[in-house]
Amino acid sequence: QVQLVESGGGLVQAGGSLRLSCAASGRTFSPYAMGWFRQAPGKEREFVAAIAWSADNTYYQGSVKGRFTITRDNARSTVYLQMSSLKPEDTAVYYCAVNTRGRLSNTYAYTVSLSYNRWGQGTQVTVSS
Repeated sequence: QVQLVESGGGLVQAGGSLRLSCAASGRTFSPYAMGWFRQAPGKEREFVAAIAWSADNTYYQGSVKGRFTITRDNARSTVYLQMSSLKPEDTAVYYCAVNTRGRLSNTYAYTVSLSYNRWGQGTQVTVSS
C-alpha cells in the first residue's frame, strides 16, 4: 500500500519561500499523477498544483501560477512544491495526493480531489504579514 509523507512546511514571512516534499513509499509505486491540495481554516480543500508522472504536463491553480512550481523525482518517488513570493492567503495545511488508478483524461481531472486515491497527512504552511 502506498504511503505519502509530506515535509517542509513551516512559518515564513510574506514574500518568502518554502519547498514542500512528498515522499512515497510502498512495495509498488506506479503513479499516473501526483498533486498538491490545501485547506485553510474554515474553507474547503482546494487544488494547488499537479504533475503527470510520465510526462512533463503540469497544472496550477490560477492564484499560484508563476509563484509555485511542482516537480518530481521519479527515482526517489518524490514530488516537490517550490513556493515563492508567499502571501498570507497561502496559509493552509498542504496535502500531497497520488493517483494510482489510471491516466487522467483531461486537465480538469487533475484538479479535483476525487481523482486521487491516496493522501498524505498534511503539512502546515503559515505565512505572516
